Amino acid sequence: MSSEWGRIDEDGTVYVRTSEGERVVGSWQAGDAEAGLAYYVRRYEDLETEVTLLEQRLASGAGDPGSTRTHAVELHEQLPTASAVGDLDALDKRLTALVESASERADANAAARAQARADAVAAKERLAAEAEQLAESGTSWKVSGDRLRAIVDEWKQIKGVDRKTDDVLWKRFAAARDAFGKRRGQHFASLDAERGASRQAKEKLIERAEELAQSSDWKETAGAMRDLMTEWKAAGRAGRDIEESLWTRFRAAQDGFFARRSATFAERDAEQVDNQRAKEAIIAEAEALDLRDPKAAQSTLRALQSRYDAVGHIPRDAMRRTDDRMRAAEQRVRDAVDAEWKRGSIESNPFLAELRARLAEAEAKLERAKHAGDAARIAKAEAEVAQRRSLIPD
Repeated sequence: MSSEWGRIDEDGTVYVRTSEGERVVGSWQAGDAEAGLAYYVRRYEDLETEVTLLEQRLASGAGDPGSTRTHAVELHEQLPTASAVGDLDALDKRLTALVESASERADANAAARAQARADAVAAKERLAAEAEQLAESGTSWKVSGDRLRAIVDEWKQIKGVDRKTDDVLWKRFAAARDAFGKRRGQHFASLDAERGASRQAKEKLIERAEELAQSSDWKETAGAMRDLMTEWKAAGRAGRDIEESLWTRFRAAQDGFFARRSATFAERDAEQVDNQRAKEAIIAEAEALDLRDPKAAQSTLRALQSRYDAVGHIPRDAMRRTDDRMRAAEQRVRDAVDAEWKRGSIESNPFLAELRARLAEAEAKLERAKHAGDAARIAKAEAEVAQRRSLIPD
């Protein structure tokens, strides 16, 4: 009994035909030769089916390339002794191609995994380096602290780093975070110490101001009061919880003296009273500005400020109150402009708000210097205003 790929001879020996000739694959003694040959053909078909499944799984991506390659190699090694009748040469070629394809796919997957790991390591290295930079030079304490907490969340999302490397990188990050916390603690401890010293210095200035407030030596005492104000500014801030009350006491002592002095010079100060009325009229215009168009209000305010600055001296006891009203009117317009700007840019920027607050303080300082008529103070205040404005983006 014979077929295209094999035969069974009279004694039941089963042969398969290959490109290298015939070889014995088994024997059949169970009866009909046709059935025996069919049995060995089915064994070939089972082998072919197994190869087909491996090819399909590799092509679809469902099969692991490494496992597929191992299985294909095992089948390929079995072919020379396989007890099957069929086109073993064709199957040999398919298995050879399958091994090559599986090897290429396995190598590609290994390269992809290596790249993914390298990318993950690089991402964590960047986060660790960022944390170290914050630990070394970050001074925006809240923003930097929030960023370090966000880094922890980002860190957890990065997968694929081996445990040893991850431990090393995490220790870098943790050390940077601890260093930042230590530096921040030292900063605020130092700030508290400075505020304590500022409070003591300002309390002494208040005592001296309250003593001088009873003097009737107008010229000498006025100079002394101005010197006290200079010392007050140089003393630093005593802390938000006490600064305002200290300033109120100090200002009351100063205002009390200058009120008495102004009353004494009432006739001579008639012109200053007229100037005060002129400034109050300008302030009233500024206070009445329509803020529905902040930019237009700002433009009008600039003209009012020029007129305000052009007015001569006013009584000292009204100077602070008048300037405060003008600053309040200016701040009202500034707040409207800032609100409009913020709506068109970022919604919240603590750092920019701080810069603007410092600019406002510098501008107020410049106004006080102008009213005092001190050329050195005016030049210094103008330089500070220019420096503050340069830090704020247009």
